[in-house]
Amino acid sequence: MKIFTVENLPGIDYEVLGAVTGSTIQSKNVFSDLGQSLKNIVGGELRSYTQMMDKARKMATDRMIAQAEEMHADAIVGVRYATSAIVAQAAEVLVYGTAIRFK
Repeated sequence: MKIFTVENLPGIDYEVLGAVTGSTIQSKNVFSDLGQSLKNIVGGELRSYTQMMDKARKMATDRMIAQAEEMHADAIVGVRYATSAIVAQAAEVLVYGTAIRFK
């Protein structure tokens, strides 16, 4: 599945199939969260949170791709990511775009 952040593909003939989305909500366990809180005091990258968000983005993207594949899409254009805090220790990652089929 080809994924594009651009809104359209000039010079390429395709049909729009519709919107596709994928999302997940991830949280860290209490022990990891405690360690990251201590790291927050001294500064620096919160690596376990970075890894959590990388995993969440991949999971959300895989879900969006699966939805596009069910529509028999060849690609997804206009892909965007959004995040939001659900509670203090959990974050949602949402990815969305438009499924297309090449003519």
